[in-house]
Amino acid sequence: MDGFFDVVKNVRWLDLLDIGLVAFIIYRIILLIKGTRAVQMLLGLAVILFVYVASQLSGLYTLHWLLDNFLSSIILVIIVIFQNDIRRALMHVGRNPFFAGLSYREEGEVIDELVKASVVMANRRIGALIVIERETGLKDFLEVGTEIDARVSSDLLTSIFLPYSPIHDGAVVIQQGRLKQAGCFLPLSQNPDISKALGTRHRAAIGLTELVDAVAIVVSEETGRISIVVGGRITRDLDSSSLKRVLKRLLENQNARRKK
Repeated sequence: MDGFFDVVKNVRWLDLLDIGLVAFIIYRIILLIKGTRAVQMLLGLAVILFVYVASQLSGLYTLHWLLDNFLSSIILVIIVIFQNDIRRALMHVGRNPFFAGLSYREEGEVIDELVKASVVMANRRIGALIVIERETGLKDFLEVGTEIDARVSSDLLTSIFLPYSPIHDGAVVIQQGRLKQAGCFLPLSQNPDISKALGTRHRAAIGLTELVDAVAIVVSEETGRISIVVGGRITRDLDSSSLKRVLKRLLENQNARRKK
């Protein structure tokens, strides 16, 4: 007990701050990679580390030498393997609230128009991909597309995705409550676990949301079903009420939360 009290007496407030910061960083990393492929990759690295220690203890010198050379470059390996997750974490530093400058009434109107457009297109079997920017900017994905900068309305969204529209194949991007651009091409997900039943629009929605914190609404041209994608995860077969409820939870009152 005397040794324990000696250790406690020698603890500085800077040591507590240091431990707290490291714990917070580890906690944020866990939240960031939770439910992603990064978890499987971390488990793979843990297995390699276990084999490395076992090879050293059991005298498997060749295997130990190979793993030793591999782990000596572990920082570079981690950067390469987790480049998308690292990029997403760094992009969270710069924040850009979706409803910046909009009143509570205007926030509700934008969500209502998005829901109305999605339901209309689903009933008419019109394929659509609507991307809604949240905190992370989407400027890198707007190099290809047609600039619009208009108020969000269900009629405008529906007309953009009509089969004979020249920009119906791409995605519509909504920033700060306004329809900014249409006909945008997004990166497709490389996740091998994605269902083969999902088409290009769904893969593009998953691919983008794996990189940034945007929300994507997808209307299937084949089935007329509405899906929403966040963080690379897709929720399918939404009706108007469930879609509105999810959008409200994800988008509404971000300014109020930021001010708190």
